[in-house]
Amino acid sequence: MTAVSNEGDGRTARRGRPGYDRESLLRVAVTVFNERGYDGTSMDELSRRLGITKSAIYYHVASKDELLQLAVDRALDGLFAAYDEAAAVEGRAIDRLEHLVRASVTVLVDRLPFVTLLLRVRGNTPVEKRALARRREFDRLVSALVARAEAEGDIRPDIDPAIAGRLLFGLVNSLVEWYSPRGGAGREEIADALCKVAFDGLRQVRATTGA
Repeated sequence: MTAVSNEGDGRTARRGRPGYDRESLLRVAVTVFNERGYDGTSMDELSRRLGITKSAIYYHVASKDELLQLAVDRALDGLFAAYDEAAAVEGRAIDRLEHLVRASVTVLVDRLPFVTLLLRVRGNTPVEKRALARRREFDRLVSALVARAEAEGDIRPDIDPAIAGRLLFGLVNSLVEWYSPRGGAGREEIADALCKVAFDGLRQVRATTGA
């Protein structure tokens, strides 16, 4: 039987029936977590859904908590990479903010099950608490970017930056409730529509002078 290289840890994953490596196991686990809730999913349930023994699962991960950690990190790492990409954009803060929103839409579309799970985390376990702490750090970075755009005169000053940031990413995060990768709008079309809705309301209206 052919072995499958296990991405990331240098081990060789034994193929079971139907055959899982760590990545495919993680994707099935995230699907079950989203369906049943993390707390409502047992390792017995994962074993039944995967069609492999619990010992086969433990070959790849130490615990259900590790599966959750891998899943939420997949979402959070994508968001922080989007921020780093936006931070490198030259120009005004409002341009970096729009770039961040567009990049975050891409993260959500590409990593939809992982972001969905992240948004359902409530802080009931140490893994969830760490995930929430990283989410708060991301929120602070967004708020600081909004505040900078406001200071530069590109965002209306009558909106608190923290509130504006939360509302802005509330729009982004709402995609988990309705977006489907099968058919419909693509990520660029969604990002364009979202930015029009959000930034037309956020931008400071500049007075124009007549000829």
